[in-house]
Amino acid sequence: MSKIRAAITSIGGYVPEYRLTNKILEGMVDTSDDWIISRTGIKERRILKGEGLGTSDMAVEAVNELLKKRGIKADEIDLLICCTVTPDLVFPATANIITDKIGATKAFGFDLMAACSGFLYGLTTGARYIESGLYKKVVVVGGDKMSSIIDYTDRQTCIIFGDGCGAALLEPTEGENGIIDTIMKSDGSGRVHLHQKAGGSVKPASHETIDNKEHFVYQEGQAVFKFAVTNMAEVSAEIMERNNLTSEDVTYLVPHQANKRIIDATAKRMGVGDEKVMLNIEKYGNTTNGTIPLCLWEWENKLKEGDILILSAFGGGFTWGSIYLKWAYNSNS
Repeated sequence: MSKIRAAITSIGGYVPEYRLTNKILEGMVDTSDDWIISRTGIKERRILKGEGLGTSDMAVEAVNELLKKRGIKADEIDLLICCTVTPDLVFPATANIITDKIGATKAFGFDLMAACSGFLYGLTTGARYIESGLYKKVVVVGGDKMSSIIDYTDRQTCIIFGDGCGAALLEPTEGENGIIDTIMKSDGSGRVHLHQKAGGSVKPASHETIDNKEHFVYQEGQAVFKFAVTNMAEVSAEIMERNNLTSEDVTYLVPHQANKRIIDATAKRMGVGDEKVMLNIEKYGNTTNGTIPLCLWEWENKLKEGDILILSAFGGGFTWGSIYLKWAYNSNS
C-alpha cells in the first residue's frame, strides 16, 4: 500500500486595500524611503482599516477563495488550524471564530502560535492529521493583523510589518507529490530579543503597561537579524542535503518575507538564483504568519505539478524551520 502524503490542493489569500507606503512613514517617524528599502527591501505594506475588523475577517476571505477554487463547501472541512500572533481574542481560538463565520459546521479547530514560523508549523501539524488517515480536508490559515501590535512611533518595527492572510487546503495523496519532509526547530532563549512585553499571564494589562507601550512588538534588530540570517539559511540547506537535492532540482525557494538580506543569504546558501526565489516583501512587508501562503497564492498560476518547493521561515521565540514539498497540481489549467 502506498504511503499517504498530505498535498496542498488549493490556495487562497487576502490583503487589505490600504497601502502604507514608505513616503507616508516618512511623515510619521524619522526614516526615509531609501533607508527602508536598503535595509529591508520593503516599499509598502497593507493595513487593515475598519472598526471591529481582525485577523479572522482576513482569514474568511482567504478560506472562501480557497474553497471556491477547489469547488467544495465549508462543511466539508474536517479541521482548521489558524496560525497567528494576533488572535481576534485571547479566547476563544480565532480558528473557532473563522469556522463559525464560514459555516464550517463539521470542523474542529485550534490556534497555533510560533510567530513567523507558524504557517510551517501548521502545515507540519496538518500533514500529520492527513497522513494518519483520520482526516481528508485540513485547512491551514496563516495570517496576522500586525498593525494591531505595532507602535507607529518606533521606527525599528513600524517599517517592517503589514497585515495579510493566506490559507492552504491539505488533502491526502498516494502519489509522489505532497509534503515530503519537514524540519522544525526552536530555541526559547531567543525570546528576550523579540517579544511582546505585556498582555500575558506574567504581566497582565494595566494602566502602567499601557502607558509604557508594552503591548507592542519589542525587537532587538541586530540580535534577531544575526540569528535569523544564519539559521534560516542553514535549515534550508539541511533539508536539501537530507533529501539529496541540488540547487538545480529546486523550482522555487518560498522564504518568509522578513528582510531581503535574510532572503538573499538563504538563497545563496542553497545555491539558487534570484529567478527561483518567491519575493513579495516590497509590496506587503512582513505579514508574519501570512508571508509564505501569500507567496504561494501570488505564484500559484506559475506552479506545475511536480515542482519542487523549499519553504523556509524564522520567527520570534526563536522558531525556525523548512519544508520540502512537491506541488500537486497544475495551477494554470
